[in-house]
This record gives sequence, structure tokens and C-alpha cells, in this order.
Amino acid sequence: MFKVPKVNLHYPHCIGILREVFLHAIIKIKIIIFIWEEEEEKGKEHGMGTEKQEEIWEKLTLSNDFLFGTVMSNPELCKEMLEKLLEIKIRKIEYPEKQKVIDLTLDGKGIRLDIYVEDEKKTVYNVEIQTGKKKGILPKRSRYYQGMIDLNHINKGEDYDTLKKSFVIFICTFDPFGKGLHRYTFETRCREDKDLVLQDEVYKIFFNTKGIAEDIRKEVKAFLEYLDGTESEDEFVERLAEEVKKVKRNEKWRRDYMTLYMRDRENREEGRREGREEGRREGRREGRQEGRQEGIELGILLSAKKLLEKGMDIDVVSEMLEINREELEKQLKEEQK
Repeated sequence: MFKVPKVNLHYPHCIGILREVFLHAIIKIKIIIFIWEEEEEKGKEHGMGTEKQEEIWEKLTLSNDFLFGTVMSNPELCKEMLEKLLEIKIRKIEYPEKQKVIDLTLDGKGIRLDIYVEDEKKTVYNVEIQTGKKKGILPKRSRYYQGMIDLNHINKGEDYDTLKKSFVIFICTFDPFGKGLHRYTFETRCREDKDLVLQDEVYKIFFNTKGIAEDIRKEVKAFLEYLDGTESEDEFVERLAEEVKKVKRNEKWRRDYMTLYMRDRENREEGRREGREEGRREGRREGRQEGRQEGIELGILLSAKKLLEKGMDIDVVSEMLEINREELEKQLKEEQK
């Protein structure tokens, strides 16, 4: 049985004070970090001057959906692109619409299409540039686009046979399926009899600018490589490059793009602010929990040191403070380093 020396009866009270002090200090540090991050983000947002806008505009390539849609508003270029990609002949295309919006939902959330055209047979072509890395969502996205296009074409009470033949074409700056192909074509077939096609006249085609297989014609490969940033002497690619220069010289199109750019940026920033606010609330909860625990641990360690300095046996100290002796010795050694 150890003899307990006389100690200051106010030590338990001191431990409580220490706990609160360290708890509030840690919470304040976390709040300061959150505020600093938010102010830094605001500084970046307000730093968008005219020179920066010009730099952003000049650096755009054809893989940008706005620039792609604007260039393909030239009906001759758009028609030739479709003919090359699909290996078909089109007499003419009608009313190419740059980033057509289909809005059929009650909440007004439609879809904005990069390229949406019809040929002389009323076949619908929807071409989209995809630069994101979320490969897994593309199949469902293509299904969604197809459904919205069909609903946009059929009026209430009309027969289903009025639905038009359609192509949903995604040009991806990454391999969407990881097979190395330049082109992946999907149509509805019978699983039990592969030769039996449903003939719903729906086609979903994914092009991959980073394909490695020898599965497409030379001019199509040159086009895909140009989208991926590689110059070419291909005649069609050279005309596309000239059209890109022409678009970039157009002040109205530059203003239109920067308006969309800033609007999309504001929407993303709003999403980040909401995320930061939720993170702040969660951080405060975690900060209180972490701070409370850290304050308790530090308060116990300081109390142990004071008691040991007054000559109390370490076994008695560990028992009084309800801490394992080995753990206490370990913390004291780390404190001395």
C-alpha cells in the first residue's frame, strides 16, 4: 500500500479549467482555418480580370463543348464530321442548333446539348464532347439523353412509330470502356440470338480520342487526335483549325463564352460554399469532440507532471488519474523530447 503525500486539493479544479482552455483553443484554430480557406477562395474568384479572361479564351481547344458547338454551327463542317464519323452520306442537315436545351421537366432542369441536328430524312444526331473522368456515368447519361430526345419529338397522343431514328454520339477524351478502341457502337440486340436486332433505330456511339486499335479510317483518327490536341495536315482538320481561329476572333462569341463560364463557375462556387458550410458544421462537432479529448489528455499529463514533481509515486499518480502506468511513462518521455 502506497502512502499518499499531501497534495493541493485544487488540482481537480485545475484539470477542469485546463480542459476548457484547450478545448476552446482547438475550436478557435479550426474556425480560423475554415475562414482562411474561404477568404482564399474568394480572392481567387475576384481575381478574374480582362487579361485572365483573354487567356482562358485563347487556350480553349476544340474539346471544349462551347467551342465545339460554335465551330459545328457551320453546317458544312458539321455535316462532314457526321459523314466521317458514321461513314454515311448526308445530303444536308437542317437547322443545326448550338447547345440546344430540351426542357421537359416540371422543375425546369433541362439538358443542354452540344450539337443537335437533323438530316433530310429527319434522322436526329446528337453529338456531345465528354472530357470528364467519370466513366461509369456515361452509359446512363446516354440513356437519359436518348429518352429526352424521344420525348422532345413525340407529342401527346401521337403514335410511337413517329419516333425518329437517332444517334447519340459521345466523343470522349478518355477511353470510356478501357478496351483501346477508337469507336464503341451500341444497338439493341436479342441476347439469345445475336443476329436479331430490335430495330428501334436507336444508336449510341462512343468515340475515344486515345484509342490504340487500328479500327478507324485515317481521316477519322486525325480528327480525334486533333480534339486531343495534336495538329495534323489532314484537309478537314486544317479547315477546323481555321474555323477555331475565326471563332476566337469573334468578340460576341468570346463574351458569350465568358458569361457561361462565369455562370457555371458561380454555380460550382455555390456548391462549394454549401459544402464548406456543411464541413464547417461537421468540423465544429468534430472539433469539440477532438478538443475535449485532447484537452483531457493534456490536462491529465500536466497534472501528472506536477504531482510527480512534488514527490508522489508514479503508481499512485496513475491510479489517481486513472491512466495506465506504461502509457503515462510513454507520454512523459515523449514530452521530454
